[in-house]
Amino acid sequence: MAREDRVKPIEDTRVVAFKPLMAPDYLQSLIQINSTEASWTIAQGRRQVSSIIRQKSDRLLVAVGPCSIHDPEAALEYARKLKDVSQRVSGELCIVMRAYLEKPRTSVGWKGLINDPDLNNTFNIHKGLRTSRQPFADIADIGLPVVTEMLDTISPQYFDEPWCRFKNGTDGGVQVAVNAIQAAAGYHHFMGVTKQGLAAIIHTTGNKDAFFILRGGSKGTNFDPQSVAAAKQSLRANGQREVIVIDCSHGNSNKGYRKQPSVAASVADQIRGGDWGIVGVMLESNLHEGRQVLPADGLCGLRNGVSITDGCIGWENTVGVLDNLATAVRDRRWTKRSL
Repeated sequence: MAREDRVKPIEDTRVVAFKPLMAPDYLQSLIQINSTEASWTIAQGRRQVSSIIRQKSDRLLVAVGPCSIHDPEAALEYARKLKDVSQRVSGELCIVMRAYLEKPRTSVGWKGLINDPDLNNTFNIHKGLRTSRQPFADIADIGLPVVTEMLDTISPQYFDEPWCRFKNGTDGGVQVAVNAIQAAAGYHHFMGVTKQGLAAIIHTTGNKDAFFILRGGSKGTNFDPQSVAAAKQSLRANGQREVIVIDCSHGNSNKGYRKQPSVAASVADQIRGGDWGIVGVMLESNLHEGRQVLPADGLCGLRNGVSITDGCIGWENTVGVLDNLATAVRDRRWTKRSL
């Protein structure tokens, strides 16, 4: 047998198949964000968030919504309710809807609406991209900004650019996030794709509005005044803006969704007491509280408005938390005027 007949392939040895991927501009042509209301919402939302991060506005940024979107119709129902509250407390809170589409996994599990829109391990990513972009357009039409996170350099091209943010490490440390903020502010060159779907080297000017989120970790919670002060000290030592966003879920609630309101209440007390470095809060919230196990047959049998990933607080509790945060912002203003 000749040597060339015995040589096994040495390229893509674990790849089963390559499938064409639609270009980002094609998806954007199918699902357009072209209404005056949607365009204004996106542009105004970005300006408002930037103003808060730069401390030109004393409102509180609140990112609130489902841990992840698995049912676009339920997400829109939630968005309509959130829009009503957002208008009522607009003087104190800048509310943006949490709308996560991908789930980073360290073990097997549902990877999110983009990867598996039918929730049954069929991984119809073309459908997932369409299914995911549509609620973004619909929520913008409602008049509510959205916040999301992307896990690679390709998927952002299919959606409006999300805000750049950094959480502390899972061990509760903040230095890695501080370093990341500093790095994000500089210009970068990296591999990605163009709107036409062509591989490209992308040059960026950097993001001066990056910030990080205290979300607790394996060493405990870090939403208390001492942890906030330590985080601001780390930012100060590295020449960064001393602004903090606190995640009331994840490590700060010890993975117990029912603890989120008490975490938020502690944060509200710090705001009420005059802490101007806390500029934002994150909450995992849904129409109904808790979480449910994803059935083997996907959507069939799922309860409406209940998370299939992290547990969330329900709508009634969410409104109470938002009202308390709005009151805390008003009290902080009063404290400043009284000095």
